Amino acid sequence: MALRLVFAEDNYLVREGTAALLAQSPELDVVALAQDLEELLAAVEEHRPDVVLTDIRMPPTWTAEGIEAARRIRAEHPRIGVVVLSQYAEDAYAVDLLKEGAGGLGYLLKERVSQLEQVVSALRAVAEGESVIDPKVVEALVARRPADTGRLGELAPRELDVLREMASGKSNQAIARTLFLSERAVEKNINAVFTKLALGHEPDVNRRVRAVLTFLDATAAG
Repeated sequence: MALRLVFAEDNYLVREGTAALLAQSPELDVVALAQDLEELLAAVEEHRPDVVLTDIRMPPTWTAEGIEAARRIRAEHPRIGVVVLSQYAEDAYAVDLLKEGAGGLGYLLKERVSQLEQVVSALRAVAEGESVIDPKVVEALVARRPADTGRLGELAPRELDVLREMASGKSNQAIARTLFLSERAVEKNINAVFTKLALGHEPDVNRRVRAVLTFLDATAAG
């Protein structure tokens, strides 16, 4: 079934153009458009979509309305996934979005909108409760990573590679394909990451989220 989508963007031409592009996918059903935070929240209440795609900066303050919307939507409607779009690879915004829980949330650069398959994939992922972070944001964080970031400094290079791929929202199978490893090797490295980050006694989903947030917090701070 097609995902029912609400899309929010304050610029009229961008909003209409993006909506037309999204409508080309048989996997998406654009049920409503919004131009600001208030309209977005009202549209979500009215249509109860499967997913929301929203610009990060909208009226009334043009600062981080998209992040505020994502938090409120996830708190009030946990089954609705939200992907926030940003013009720049601003890692602080990604950390802020995910710090209270990454499940069902995504952070993509606006340039991805023209790559419809990637947008659909991200929307599918958040609809299923997964998290997605734009690879360019992850790359920027890794490039700025200090030599020693607390517990992260204890990770072996391969363990850090696996954690980086986890941070971009990939499953174990996708990580294995990207790093040319067996899934068993990926699992071994992930368990080592959990152990070194002192996350050995929590449910697996929580451990993945907390490991990613540890990575993002440390790299953003650097």
